[in-house]
Amino acid sequence: MSPNNPTPPDNSLPDQTQRQKLIEMDQRLFECLSLGLVVFDPELKIIHYNPAAEFLIRDHKSIAEALNIGTLDSQYQDWNVELHNVIQKGYQQRFEQIVFRDDQHHELLLNLTCVALTDPTGSQITGGSLVIEDVTAAVSMETRLAVSEKMAAVGKLAARVAHELNNPLDGILRYLNLIDRAMAGGNTDKITQYLHQARDGLIRMTEIVRELVQFSRSAYTAFDDSSINSIVEEAVKVMSEKAVQNNVSIICTLNENVPAARGTNLFQVFCNLIKNAIDAMPDGGTLTITTQVVNNEVFIRFEDTGIGLPEQVDQIFEPFFTTKETGKGTGLGLAICKDIIEKYNGKIEPESRPSGGTTFNIIIPMESCATIRSTQKSPPQSQNKNRPPSATEDNHK
Repeated sequence: MSPNNPTPPDNSLPDQTQRQKLIEMDQRLFECLSLGLVVFDPELKIIHYNPAAEFLIRDHKSIAEALNIGTLDSQYQDWNVELHNVIQKGYQQRFEQIVFRDDQHHELLLNLTCVALTDPTGSQITGGSLVIEDVTAAVSMETRLAVSEKMAAVGKLAARVAHELNNPLDGILRYLNLIDRAMAGGNTDKITQYLHQARDGLIRMTEIVRELVQFSRSAYTAFDDSSINSIVEEAVKVMSEKAVQNNVSIICTLNENVPAARGTNLFQVFCNLIKNAIDAMPDGGTLTITTQVVNNEVFIRFEDTGIGLPEQVDQIFEPFFTTKETGKGTGLGLAICKDIIEKYNGKIEPESRPSGGTTFNIIIPMESCATIRSTQKSPPQSQNKNRPPSATEDNHK
């Protein structure tokens, strides 16, 4: 080569030196991992582990022994069996939410991942590796955040409860002051009126407190594993007088294949939806209630011909949200309904009808419903969707 084109230096290293360099690099990476890592042979004897796994290994020679002694709570009873299964079958398995006690008597929450190791040809199992992830801090943080969110929600609810109770309380105090002045001045003509107004305020407060108790799931109705169709019909009977007074017809189309419902409070949901539907039809109208089973889900539909959903449809399930006049509703009804339905792993979905009015669809998975007891009679044929109107329906038309 000429001076102008010098030969580049040969930076290549002998194969043995290169391999040594790679081994040293791998060793440094192995030692620096924040996750614990244990390598073991086919007999589960520990070959190597990094510093992050020291709390688990202690003085044990076998990884199964270390896990069996330290594990406090786990669905995996015998780590010798579990780890042997992984490496013998040559697959990867993850073990989550393992409660482990270290030598300092600290309880840790671990996620473990076991991977079978093979020789370069992949034909022979040479052992396995165990990756140890300490998720104690992360889970603790999630728990604290959840508690914080709940406390914030409780604070918000408490503020709204105080606001809702303060209005009637202020009215009661005002009317009591008026009564005091009337009696002092000898003017007793309006005392009875003032007392009635104060009583109305107390009734309003009683309604708010009662619905708050229901919202906290402390109040239940008398049903026990009743047919959903029977609960619907009972709710219709209870609300029949209000329907007649408001010139509202209620039509039920109930499918006989609908099962019983485990629990006691769907009656409350149905009554509330019927009441809301009637209130949404001040000039009269029709409420159609349908039950059916589709794809292992129970559908209960309440379809009215009323004024429709409010613009703030995304807020209708929030506690104390209401579009009714002051004193006409607490705004807790739909919040209670949503809470109850979600306890059945179900959902309640509102939608506007193209021809006017509102539909509320309740969807409950079949597995969340109870099996009708063998002693319970089959639903009467009148509950079939092709049946003629019942006497209950005729009373509402």
